[in-house]
Amino acid sequence: MAQSKLVVVTGGAGFVGSRLCGRLRKEGYTVLSLDNYFAGSKDAQVPGVEYREGHTKDIEKHVPETPDIIYHLGEYARVEQSVLEPEVVYDLNVLGTKGVVDFWVKKRCKLVYAGSSTKFGDGGLARSTSPYASSKAANSELVKEVGEREKLPYAITYFYNVFGPGERAGLYGTLIEAFKRMYLSGSPITVVSPGTQVRNFTHVDDIVDGLIVVGEKGQGDEFGLGNEHSSSVLEVAKLFGGDILMLPERASNRMRSELDTSKSAALGWKASRSLESYIKGFLAENPRGQRRERRVLVFSTTFYPVAGPAEEALVSLMRTMPEVHFDIITTRFSKNGRRAESPLPNAHVCRVGFGNHFDKYLLPMLAYRKARALHRQHRYLFAWSIMASYAALAALLLKRRTSLPLLITLADQKMEHSSVFSRFMLMHILANADQVYGIHAEQESRASTLAAGRALRRSIGDGDAFANQLRYVYADILRTAKPRA
Repeated sequence: MAQSKLVVVTGGAGFVGSRLCGRLRKEGYTVLSLDNYFAGSKDAQVPGVEYREGHTKDIEKHVPETPDIIYHLGEYARVEQSVLEPEVVYDLNVLGTKGVVDFWVKKRCKLVYAGSSTKFGDGGLARSTSPYASSKAANSELVKEVGEREKLPYAITYFYNVFGPGERAGLYGTLIEAFKRMYLSGSPITVVSPGTQVRNFTHVDDIVDGLIVVGEKGQGDEFGLGNEHSSSVLEVAKLFGGDILMLPERASNRMRSELDTSKSAALGWKASRSLESYIKGFLAENPRGQRRERRVLVFSTTFYPVAGPAEEALVSLMRTMPEVHFDIITTRFSKNGRRAESPLPNAHVCRVGFGNHFDKYLLPMLAYRKARALHRQHRYLFAWSIMASYAALAALLLKRRTSLPLLITLADQKMEHSSVFSRFMLMHILANADQVYGIHAEQESRASTLAAGRALRRSIGDGDAFANQLRYVYADILRTAKPRA
């Protein structure tokens, strides 16, 4: 019977989606994936599955066929990152899911929606703490309301912290994969305080088992798909052993989530694969990387006491992370700059130049020479440039010579109305950095244009996971800082 059924999987090139597509093919279904590759990967494509590239808000254009089942997994799926890019969440989760719901109503087929357990976090309070959580909660209620009103078949599932083969790293990666990357790179494993956040980590194959059975037999809301065993984030970090670094708390980070798998269990589903066994298998096959220092190399054209919002945010960041050491290369910029003391014990400020405004023009070469000397002494996690500036040029020179990955944060940098020279310099910097982050969508759009189409988000290898965590803290400080009078 399955051979005659056409299934559409939105997000079919994602972590869970690709695994689901593979299982559906084995079950004999005809499978069509729709993915815009925002977070999915073409490397995850499954033989026998037809892949179409496009946005879910345009699903009717990309899928003229009438499917028997739609598995809607193709949404934005990271809680903390969503706070920093609400416009993207709106595009993917609000507009995209509206397109899928309209398509579902028109085709009169069954819809299986992948909701989020954040809806139940902290007694329901967590649904209002991030654009991701609120959009997912609203979408689950939209599916239920439309399904009941239109008398359509539907089922809403709720995933609980998925892990397993095929996890993604980087900006939109999973927690377990981030821990694995930190372990492999030898960097400290970062845990957001207080570390007692409880999660029900669930293997991807258990999730797929649940999706299949719910797709075949489920109807209605509240099909929880989670492992009954729960662990705190700190407990999981300790399973990897080694150095653990606690990060400041975040408002979007829920402490607990209610798990109810009774409706899924009534269909014969139960999670059977444990996180501890998975991690033990990973550790047995992979040695820990050579230990890296808790140390970051920072480039900034100016710094304390000559400081704007970006530099002030850096000082605030260092204050919240006293166990991380920051080597900051900057200009003397004034005669008094020669005698300026470090603002914090974990900041080692290296000033170059002659103490005048021409120092910034000399910075690319002078800072590069200083950075090379420091790089010989330390195993840095990564290099970080505060804004795309003259200091960033020095960081790029170091990256080319040493392959030390480079993160650039644009902070409050203005890129509109730039001179021809400034645009040329920005194009070179933005196109050659490993990761570039702005503080709002318009700024990032301008950066993308100046980068001449080069991706602003590329892996920075060994420093990837740690840089991501540090960037979250820095962005939170910038986002919540009071504007100057």
